[in-house]
Amino acid sequence: MATADTADTAERVTAPVLPADDRAGDGYDWTDTLEGTAWSVLPNRASEGWDAGSWPNIIFAVARTRDRAGELFGYGTCVEGDTSTHWFRSQDACFEAITAEVFFH
Repeated sequence: MATADTADTAERVTAPVLPADDRAGDGYDWTDTLEGTAWSVLPNRASEGWDAGSWPNIIFAVARTRDRAGELFGYGTCVEGDTSTHWFRSQDACFEAITAEVFFH
């Protein structure tokens, strides 16, 4: 667990840490580090099934958790070994951010 600020409400929250890349393998190896954590790989996005990322260089993961104030929705990326995490109080805000980042990449 780590502290982070939610992107949509700017709250300080405690949420599951996205495992870091061990830099010993590729993105496929990184997905193995998610096993047993709160995180799941997100291979595609939206009802049309668009690819999310460009495996093995860009991989998305998602998580959902609760704190005292309610639900938290998170997504993380592993881009050529660099990981980043984003948390939201609103599921819709999280989905919009994921879609924007998918199209960015």
